[in-house]
Amino acid sequence: MSQHATAQWLVTYDIADPRRLSRLFKYLKKNGVPVQYSVFLVEASAIRMAAMMVQIDSIIHPQADDVRAYCLPDTLWQATLGKSILPADTLPGNDFLLR
Repeated sequence: MSQHATAQWLVTYDIADPRRLSRLFKYLKKNGVPVQYSVFLVEASAIRMAAMMVQIDSIIHPQADDVRAYCLPDTLWQATLGKSILPADTLPGNDFLLR
């Protein structure tokens, strides 16, 4: 993947302080879509994602909080159980819906 090519990223977090949690949630909400509690889907280039992580680093406390960003592959396979808050075409790949 090129540094400038857009990709989908899964950003997950565990924040110990409610104030930092609120700040991070608001920041991520401006840049992505909440998928589940503490999980966001962000569409960005690697350069943009790196800049976002620098900004996130200024929000969190590194010794108490945990934030991770995973670049999703183009050929993502996903399984979905239960009611999803996202449209079916939000994530790339082959869907396997269990009902």
